[in-house]
Amino acid sequence: MSQPGSPPTGGNPSAPPPGRLHRARYRRIMRFAAIAFAQTWWFELVLPRIGLRGLSARSRTARLTRLARRFHDLAVELGGLMIKAGQFMSSRLDVLPPEITDELEGLQDEVAAEPFDAIKKQTEADLGMPLELAYAEFDPVPIAAASLGQAHRARLSPAIAGDLGFDGVVVKVQRPGIEQVVGVDLAALRRIGRWLSRVRLVSRRVDAPALVEEFAATSLEEIDYLHEASNAERFAADFAADPSVNAPVVVWERTSLRALTLSDVTAIKITDAAAIAAAGIDPAAVAQALARATFQQIFVTGFFHADPHPGNIFVTPAPAPVDATGARPFALSYVDFGMMGQIPDTLRSGLRDFIVAALGRDSRGLITSLESVGVLLTTADTEELERSMTALFDRFGGMGIAELQRVDPREFERFARQFGETVRALPFQLPENFLLLIRAVSLISGVTSALDRDFNMWDAVDPFARSMLGSSGAGALRELPKRARSYATTLAALPRRLDELVSRLDRGQLAVRIPDVDRRLHSLERSLGRLVSAIVFGGLLFAGVLLRPTDDVLGWVLMGASALPLIHVVATWRSR
Repeated sequence: MSQPGSPPTGGNPSAPPPGRLHRARYRRIMRFAAIAFAQTWWFELVLPRIGLRGLSARSRTARLTRLARRFHDLAVELGGLMIKAGQFMSSRLDVLPPEITDELEGLQDEVAAEPFDAIKKQTEADLGMPLELAYAEFDPVPIAAASLGQAHRARLSPAIAGDLGFDGVVVKVQRPGIEQVVGVDLAALRRIGRWLSRVRLVSRRVDAPALVEEFAATSLEEIDYLHEASNAERFAADFAADPSVNAPVVVWERTSLRALTLSDVTAIKITDAAAIAAAGIDPAAVAQALARATFQQIFVTGFFHADPHPGNIFVTPAPAPVDATGARPFALSYVDFGMMGQIPDTLRSGLRDFIVAALGRDSRGLITSLESVGVLLTTADTEELERSMTALFDRFGGMGIAELQRVDPREFERFARQFGETVRALPFQLPENFLLLIRAVSLISGVTSALDRDFNMWDAVDPFARSMLGSSGAGALRELPKRARSYATTLAALPRRLDELVSRLDRGQLAVRIPDVDRRLHSLERSLGRLVSAIVFGGLLFAGVLLRPTDDVLGWVLMGASALPLIHVVATWRSR
């Protein structure tokens, strides 16, 4: 029987012991990270400080792309959690440059299937009975295989099927030993996160350990099939009164921590528009239903499917057409509830404030709402972001789709590039639920567009957003007296503050501080000093090397003297 520590090869007796495999895996991950850190340190910190900033900038795009490609290859080779880590990084547009996210975007969570003998032994161990007694039939060929587990079709035994009213099921089984692999990968990622937290260039704009912990929490939930079963039941309860949305039934008698049995609800893949139309269903109606179900999860239930890619949603036709137009009724059937998101009250309130600020073109209000949901870290200097948001509203605010289509695409590209640089310069980090929300809406947008090219997501979200804003009316009324008092206090103090301002002007005591300019000037001054020292160091060193063949003593003196400007470079670098 395959033990939990056995390698992902299905228990090959000639394979190295599991402990050795895990240590080798850990070392490979850490070696990759160390090399990546060393290269980044050299190009992003050392070269700019010796006057080669242009060389670093010119090679940055190709260098980051190569780095992401090497990680892509490593993740595919190692499998396990590293594929999930690559997918996670591909979605972190808030903290990673596009050269990395674009390269990792196509990383697929599909690997070779585990040998059936290993799957059978683990399932029998988890369920406490032979597979032949647990199921009437069990297909040894999986219908899907991923890095953490795989799925098989099966049929329930007659006794259980009679109680539940169905016998066709899908059984999700974890890969043997995946818990140990996940533990090794998380240990490596946590150590890398601690490394990054000690690099000021990174830590001042990214909380790397927090990112790793968010990823760890999601990953550990994905390998807990009891947790996924509870998610499926909660999702089904949220839509119990809506026949247009289905979720599989959990067969608890055949479910454990590492084996999950669900009713088989697979049907027409939601992006198969031809098959949907052939079944008598309008693809545009499916797009509408999908958007409505998505925003119902986000704005009403507050519990949403965070991985709604086309393989996880099916269109299930009703037995026969019943409406007057002859269109066939259908239901949307969701599967795979390992990754779910929640909308807590703080995020719901922040979304409401964000919508209000966007509608009112209030740049400061937008930034305040982002801060309230934890998108911007406390160290963020938001003045530049506020100016960018104001420019955005001034240029494009209030334009309809037809007007936006007439804008020169180069202007869009230029503005997007400048705005992206501003955002990436800030400590801008999306909380996990916010990130899952963006990911879910992005996936759904792609699916609805594939079904109906003219579909408009904003038309679908409008009634839900209005409902959310409307529900906040009572809260706004309660806040009105408090805001009135605040405004009155400010107005009462205004004459005194104006008088103080005029007095300071008369005395010549008014100074205008521009922190960003001051910071850049100080940085430039230090950089020039380091550059001069670096040039002197290089000149003395090379002069000494050249003079040694003819004047050994003078050559060594010059080479020794070069240590003084080198010390200055290192000292001012560390004090930066």
